[in-house]
Amino acid sequence: MAYDEGLAQLIREDLEGLPGITEKKMFGGLCFLMHGNMVCGVLKGGAIFRIGKANDAAARALPGVGDMTFTGKPMASMVQADAEATDDDATRAALMAMSVATARALPPK
Repeated sequence: MAYDEGLAQLIREDLEGLPGITEKKMFGGLCFLMHGNMVCGVLKGGAIFRIGKANDAAARALPGVGDMTFTGKPMASMVQADAEATDDDATRAALMAMSVATARALPPK
């Protein structure tokens, strides 16, 4: 398995009840989308969050959060959280709030 199914289940629970949530296998892991726009994803060793440019500094200030380097260089509006960060309910909730707000601001696909 390329990603942590336990973390995927935590994220499912975090997103439970929100409209338009779907799952899609991407990036060798599992991504969660809201009306077709990426919110976050689970990869081997942690998760990625689409936090938006306005939340970049706040997200990166959280422990265990840094550049999403999946492509070999940092991606704007995206961060990667290690396993310790995603295990921490408060850190995961803060990243999730930023990601959901970013996805809600986008037009449905």
